[in-house]
Amino acid sequence: MATFIALIDWTEQGVKGFRESVDRYEAARDRFEQMGVRLTQVYWTLGGHDMVAVAEADDDETMAAATLTLGAQGNLRTTTMRAFSADEMRTVIAKTG
Repeated sequence: MATFIALIDWTEQGVKGFRESVDRYEAARDRFEQMGVRLTQVYWTLGGHDMVAVAEADDDETMAAATLTLGAQGNLRTTTMRAFSADEMRTVIAKTG
């Protein structure tokens, strides 16, 4: 499983509906699981981003499909990054020769 970190920002529409943000997260979590993405951690944050999520998916394409589906609802915009564990990074380093 690949790990991803998503920096999440509410759109104007999302801010207007902030009271439903936890319910929207739970609905997204269930939809993501159906798509093959598991949200392992989600935090509402102060500062540069409104939320941060950690997720696992089989591949980049699956994660991209899930975040596109979420973004199409109009409440959020995401910046998603692939994250590597120490063991995965050792594999990456070994490929450098």
